[in-house]
Amino acid sequence: MKYKSIEKVHQGKFISRYNIEYETVSGRGKTYEMISRNPNITNYDELRGGRVDAVVMILHDESNEQILLSREFRMATGEWVYNFPAGLIDSGEDAASAAERELREETGLKLTRIDEIWFESYSAVGFSNEKNIVIEGKAAGEIKPSDSEMEEIEAYWYTKAEIRALLKVARFAARTQAYCVLWSRE
Repeated sequence: MKYKSIEKVHQGKFISRYNIEYETVSGRGKTYEMISRNPNITNYDELRGGRVDAVVMILHDESNEQILLSREFRMATGEWVYNFPAGLIDSGEDAASAAERELREETGLKLTRIDEIWFESYSAVGFSNEKNIVIEGKAAGEIKPSDSEMEEIEAYWYTKAEIRALLKVARFAARTQAYCVLWSRE
């Protein structure tokens, strides 16, 4: 593929929409539609660069017997979806600080230990260049309702057996589903 140009076609409050013009290997012109959290992409190199946008938390209880999932109503799907707790990294925050804040805001829990910070990944490579960092660790405390009236989020601890049952009947974000399938195997 040969990159030709990029044009911003819409600026929303949080997301920008772009058309990327390129040429296929056979010489045919194509338009690729994408969204980004970066409102100022003007060239090909800026598609790959930039800051990490969000943190995703894969958290277990101290005994490693349960995994924490959020059940969240997602407007884009029009239904409740299971996902790992996650959120945007604010300006000046690192991934660990954002994880502590987001976990507290969405679940009332405390991040007690970070076991691993994964290398950057993309949220949805089919239509976005949003980047994440996954933090794997432990959390503890009492689950409380989300402190945001802008999001409908319910957090729960699940055992492996509960996850196996849930995977048969509930919708998941893809990364969460894949991890939960592997984690819940006996």
